[in-house]
Amino acid sequence: MNNNEFQFEPSARDWPEWIIEADIAGIQQEMEQGSLTSELLVSLYLERINRYDGLLRSVLEVNPDALETARMLDLERRNKGIRGPLHGIPVLVKDNIGTSDKLHTSAGALALADHRAAEDAVVITQLRAAGAVILGKTNMTEWANFMSSAMWAGYSSRGGLVLNPYGPGELFVGGSSSGSAAAVAANLAAIALGTETSASIISPAAHNSLVGLKPTWGLVSNMGIIPGIGSQDTAGPMARTVRDAALLLNVIVDTGDSLSSAIQDYSIGLDVDYAKFKRIGIPRFYYSELDEEALRMMESAIAVLRELGADIIDPVELPCQNADWNATILQYEFKKGLNRYLSGLPASLPVHSLQELIEFNNLHSEQALKYGQDKLEWLNTSGDEITEQAYLEQLQLSRSMAGSQGIDYALQHYGLDVLLFPGDHGTDLAARAGYPLITVPAGYTRTGIIAPGGYNTKGPQGVTFSASANSEGMLLGIAYAFEQATRHRRPPLLEKDSLPD
Repeated sequence: MNNNEFQFEPSARDWPEWIIEADIAGIQQEMEQGSLTSELLVSLYLERINRYDGLLRSVLEVNPDALETARMLDLERRNKGIRGPLHGIPVLVKDNIGTSDKLHTSAGALALADHRAAEDAVVITQLRAAGAVILGKTNMTEWANFMSSAMWAGYSSRGGLVLNPYGPGELFVGGSSSGSAAAVAANLAAIALGTETSASIISPAAHNSLVGLKPTWGLVSNMGIIPGIGSQDTAGPMARTVRDAALLLNVIVDTGDSLSSAIQDYSIGLDVDYAKFKRIGIPRFYYSELDEEALRMMESAIAVLRELGADIIDPVELPCQNADWNATILQYEFKKGLNRYLSGLPASLPVHSLQELIEFNNLHSEQALKYGQDKLEWLNTSGDEITEQAYLEQLQLSRSMAGSQGIDYALQHYGLDVLLFPGDHGTDLAARAGYPLITVPAGYTRTGIIAPGGYNTKGPQGVTFSASANSEGMLLGIAYAFEQATRHRRPPLLEKDSLPD
């Protein structure tokens, strides 16, 4: 990790344990009472990063201006009051989200290790306007897992492999927002921003006992974020509680004016009785690959929802569940989007196109190509023959299949409010439709299967709720009711390789 030469508050080690798992409301209450300041809170998180992240490798670099920013926000609190719930709250940000400060924006790549964004991404402008403290950049799967078919989730040539704090070196960390997930799970920050093209928020959140929310495509601005598949990419909250995820979503919603307040307060509708009378569908096709223990966990989650008063419709079928999706959209969008981004970088940087990136990696293969770059090479050569018309037709077909023959079909045909998926299953469907997802901790398994790539699927598990576009309020409400009824979230034991009971 870089930029980590800080003097930590000497008393931070003696702070009460409650602060480690504290939510935003609890932190704000302590600040209002004068028993906590943003500066002290930032000091605590910097100390924890310094103490624990040498193992986890979740934080690429910390912001050298974080303490000064926190001091200024403390002064503003005393003199003018607070801007909102995120005033003085430290936030970690995935390394593909641009910040025009002393932090780098590299997507985990050596080729962009010296890149500092000229402007803040829109979501960063919104966070700063809300009074949040940008604490640092999180490690990620390099190029959001579009680099190599052999690359482990959570690995980047800049930061190495992110480890899951619930079982470092053993458990799957998820990808590609793995650093954001591991850091928040280990209490290295209050909240974090991840990004998702398909599963990149939901997967690491589920595997790190977090709440992760992938918003409806277009609800959050992508301006200033290194692109993957532009028609699917979105930033989204990663937090320890549903309410904290809602508070972060409030700030990053794109209103057309990055300095304005969000139109909707997603935290208002959170109620323990929200799931009552909601109709929840169980798409059993997506449960078929679960091992026995994971399936029992999902059945337990379904039972909880019944006890909360939800109507469970089981099973439900989706016409598209056996669809054979092709890669046309990826092939057409990735190269064009990345070339557009790289071409706008300063001349002093070594790469300005996908071709130059591949050449740079070959020249620095010992450091940059631990897992090769077969995906980048394929994407650089395979999509040139696709016409815009063919791409648009495939995009429309994909969205229609995932929507009207997928999620929307199930909701309408069975009269459902939401679908319930296990963990990160169903994420590709929601990504293609552009629809939101939220995952919530569901418990911890001690057995598992070895997935392709050698990943162990045991450890923290999540349940994931899905619905149609702009249904974030309802998804948050149902997730909150489930969270409050179960309270599965437990902090990892960072000094022991063990799982919570």
